[in-house]
Amino acid sequence: MAHSSAGAEIERLITLLARLPGLGPRSARRAVLHLIRKKDALLVPLADALGMAVENVTNCSACGNIDVRDPCAICAAPGRDIHSICVVEQVGDLWALERAGAYRGRYHVLGGVLSAIDGIRPEDLRLGTLSQRAREPHVTEVILALNATVDGQTTAHYLSDLLSDADVRITTIARGVPVGGELDYLDDGTLTAALKARKNL
Repeated sequence: MAHSSAGAEIERLITLLARLPGLGPRSARRAVLHLIRKKDALLVPLADALGMAVENVTNCSACGNIDVRDPCAICAAPGRDIHSICVVEQVGDLWALERAGAYRGRYHVLGGVLSAIDGIRPEDLRLGTLSQRAREPHVTEVILALNATVDGQTTAHYLSDLLSDADVRITTIARGVPVGGELDYLDDGTLTAALKARKNL
C-alpha cells in the first residue's frame, strides 16, 4: 500500500472534499493544494464561511428552502405571488428556478421523490406540510416542477391524488424541446414529450 506524503490533517481534508459531488480524490487533492497555496485569500475565508454556515444555516419550516433565517427570504418577501406553490424535489431545483427568474410565487421542497429502489416512501417526504399549504384559502394553483424521471412522474401522480380534494388547479411544467435545441441532438423521450405537449400556433 502506497503511503501518502501529506500529513493526517491534510489527508482528512482531502478525504472530506472527495465526498462532495463532482469531486473525486484527485480533484480534491488539487483543490486542497490550491487552498493551501492561497491560505490567506481562500482557505481562511472558506473556513470562516463554513463555520458561519454550521452555526446559522437552517431549513425554512414553511417551504424547506435553506437560509440563515426562518421563514426564508423567499417566503418572507412581500412581493411574491401567494396564490401559487411550485413543488420541487430539492433545494437545488428551487435555486435553478430562481436563477431563471421565470417564477415569482412560493415554493415547496419535497426533499426527494418516491422511489421503491431507494426505499423512499411518502412519510420520508415533506407531504404533510404541502397538503396543509395547498388547502390555504389564498392558494389557487400547485405547480409540479419535478424531474422527468420515472420516480419524478410517479411522485407527480401521487401528489395529484393527494391534492385531488383540495380546491386548487394542479399543473405540471411542460416537457420537450429546450430553447435553442436542435431536434437532431435530442433524445427520443424528449422528442416524444415535445410532440405530446404540442399546442396551437
